[in-house]
Amino acid sequence: MPVLFVFIILLIVVAATLFAGVKTVPQGQEWVVERLGKYHMTLKPGLNFIIPYIDIAAYRVSTKGDVLSVGAQEVITKDNAVIITNAIAFIKVTDPTRAVYEIQNYEYAIQNLVMTSLRAIIGQMDLNSALSEREHIKARLQENISKEVAAWGIYVQSVEIQDIKPSESMQKAMEQQASADRFKQATILEAEGKREATIREAEGRLEAAKREAEAQIRLAEASAKAIFDISEAIKDNDLPAVFLLGDRYINTLQKIALSPNAKLVMLPADLPAAIRGIMGKG
Repeated sequence: MPVLFVFIILLIVVAATLFAGVKTVPQGQEWVVERLGKYHMTLKPGLNFIIPYIDIAAYRVSTKGDVLSVGAQEVITKDNAVIITNAIAFIKVTDPTRAVYEIQNYEYAIQNLVMTSLRAIIGQMDLNSALSEREHIKARLQENISKEVAAWGIYVQSVEIQDIKPSESMQKAMEQQASADRFKQATILEAEGKREATIREAEGRLEAAKREAEAQIRLAEASAKAIFDISEAIKDNDLPAVFLLGDRYINTLQKIALSPNAKLVMLPADLPAAIRGIMGKG
């Protein structure tokens, strides 16, 4: 009985040892094996064999694409505006050995790297550029991170800016500025309207004055022509002027008579003699 018991124990130990030397790595993972505390090899997906008790699978690294979320943070732009932004990084481990030996915690390191790079990039931009050039920020961010994490055996597939917006206090300031700009624009438009109206009114008065002057000139020319024509017709220098003055005098009296304030109109008995008197001739 003791011999059988020992045999059974030995059989169990051998089976356990053989089982410990067989490793089945699932798809999407790679295992880093250390031999006596030092890196020995990397096990690929499938059936693998190691030396039991000497080799151990120290790290089990996922080679699937991973998503790292970078929480919202306040960033100050070049023109001292405060905005809030967050991002997501899509990464994939391409070299598990470097991912576990070159950096203590690559996920935490990448998250902090995204945060610091994002602050540096936006810090070189003004507020309007930071809010409108999201694709530019994304491209520069991915470029900066890819260079840094390449030494860690990690590939950055993409970096997406989830949200980028002004802080609450900045939004209030922008709303006040927009309101002030709208008021300023309305005031400018109102002033321009008044100026345009004044210019048009002045132009209208000027045009009316020009036309009135032209009318006076034409009337004077017509009167001169009439005097000349009458003088030529009757060969008398005084009579044409007497005729025109009398005609204008009568027209003026007619206008006075039509006025509602006119009460009495006095006409001279000898109109030609009165006109000659006006002209200074007896």
